[in-house]
Amino acid sequence: MNRLARPLARRSAARTLIAAVACATLLAGCGGAADDKGTETKPKSGDAAAAAFPVSLTNAWGTTKVDKKPLKVATVSDGDTDIALALGIVPVITPDAEDGGPVPEYKQRAITKLGAGKLKTYDDTDGTDFEAIAAEAPDVILGMNTWSMETEYAKLAPIAPVVTYTDKKHADTLTWQERLRNAAKALGMKDEAEKVIAANEKATADAAAAHPEFKGKTYTYAVVHPEQLTFMSYADQDPGVFEQLGLRKTDKAKNYTADKNSVSLENLDQLDADVLLMTYPFGDNGLLSASELESNKVFQSLGAVKGKHYAVIPSENTLSSAVAYPDALSAPWVVEKLTPILAKAVAGR
Repeated sequence: MNRLARPLARRSAARTLIAAVACATLLAGCGGAADDKGTETKPKSGDAAAAAFPVSLTNAWGTTKVDKKPLKVATVSDGDTDIALALGIVPVITPDAEDGGPVPEYKQRAITKLGAGKLKTYDDTDGTDFEAIAAEAPDVILGMNTWSMETEYAKLAPIAPVVTYTDKKHADTLTWQERLRNAAKALGMKDEAEKVIAANEKATADAAAAHPEFKGKTYTYAVVHPEQLTFMSYADQDPGVFEQLGLRKTDKAKNYTADKNSVSLENLDQLDADVLLMTYPFGDNGLLSASELESNKVFQSLGAVKGKHYAVIPSENTLSSAVAYPDALSAPWVVEKLTPILAKAVAGR
């Protein structure tokens, strides 16, 4: 998703303060929404390894036609940049998702591997810079991860074919696998996309196999937002990386939904589980600090806390953001960083 506009985004707190409504893809990994299938021209040969061109894809605002295999790709969101990098493409221009700050570790790894040095970016403080994108004369523009397409499509389409979702609601509901696959159709890289998905699934499966102690342990994942403490692992939340690694939601999750997910300080017992995971992505702008919560007597009485089965998922290294909004590039890194945190929490260390 477009991390420019969500609570766990890799942005400054001033630009990310948003009501704590969990989107359908929070924690999402491999399950969930219906595929965003477009109308695609059939390959002219039996070689399914590469899409034939031209390719036509239906989107929510019309039809995107890509006449030949794109060489120059522009992106309009951080998630779209990650799609390009995961497929081995260095975008000709991207939004500056880090506001000039350090690039997340998993992204820097990909950039270094591709020998790209530093990505060319535009300042997106005031939104998409259409002139900067047009100046790069891209062959296609990736917009699979943005909520701004309804207002931006008409401005982007004259620049280059726009690769985006077929239904406006898919801005929220598509999994990262579906976004990757749809982008790959327009790029003639369907096989490459499947290899990325398979590698990510293997990384998760290998981590789960290495930690059989995770299997069946209940968990609660809670986030301290500016206006509330949010029960993020509610019952209807799509299974994500925690469950892919073997954990399962606590029975208390049935008491919460996307629209009813606030936990009062008087009801902190609702957080208890075999493993309690917290994150504080807003720092000083959060409802309360880690020290304030951890000094609360009700919180201290929780079985998970007393048994040391409690852990904080860091936000400084963008892990909490990547857990919330996984994509083709960040997913294996999330598993790499999250697994030792879970291992300590499960063991009570």
